[in-house]
Amino acid sequence: MSFYDSTVPAFLQILGSLSGLLKKAEAYCEVKKVQPEVLLGARLYPDMLPLSKQIQIACDFAAKSCARLTGSEVPTTPDTEKSFEELGQRLAKTSDYLKTFKPAQFEGADAKDVTFPAGPNTNITLKGQEFVNRFAFPNFYFHAATAHGILRHNGVEIGKRDFLGVS
Repeated sequence: MSFYDSTVPAFLQILGSLSGLLKKAEAYCEVKKVQPEVLLGARLYPDMLPLSKQIQIACDFAAKSCARLTGSEVPTTPDTEKSFEELGQRLAKTSDYLKTFKPAQFEGADAKDVTFPAGPNTNITLKGQEFVNRFAFPNFYFHAATAHGILRHNGVEIGKRDFLGVS
């Protein structure tokens, strides 16, 4: 299995499932007469980020991780989404961006140095495989799972299969 096959499809699967989760959340708001802003601003705990930010960060981890692994320019995307539709568009744009990568771009990426920010004034350098296993995937899945948890906690009828994108 190539390093590309170990990364890009995993990101795409969960980005797709997040898109499905947002559609279910939007439908839930319509049926239950909940203002979308309430759900988009919902948190699991007061000191945690809201649903909208969880989606934005998951997108950023997918896109920026692939860029760093391939030595491509790291994209920047302003966090301006304020609706389910806008977040859905961000997920779609991120997926489209990931689909531009080719397996050849990932050749040797598992062993190359990847430098990334780990705070406002700190950079860390890890080998590509270590970067994916210890930083990119854990952060990506944390924010995706937190988005799922926020929706489930607020009554949206979703489960594990929805998170996996196989419902």
